[in-house]
Amino acid sequence: MPQVFALAALGGMIYAGYRAVLRVSEAMAAEVRRSEDEARMRRARAAGDVSGARDLGTLEFDPRSGVYKPSQKG
Repeated sequence: MPQVFALAALGGMIYAGYRAVLRVSEAMAAEVRRSEDEARMRRARAAGDVSGARDLGTLEFDPRSGVYKPSQKG
């Protein structure tokens, strides 16, 4: 009977280790994706690409359409 408990404990430790490795690898993958996105944005800014996010100035709410639009002033 002690062998069953030892085997169950070993299985639990292996599963816990697997989950820890999985968690770390997911965190590393997220960091790589974030770094790639930052590098892509830096390259786009350096190339003068304006197809990405840009500053539209002050936004005003348009009650007719129900959305925010760039202000027409100035």
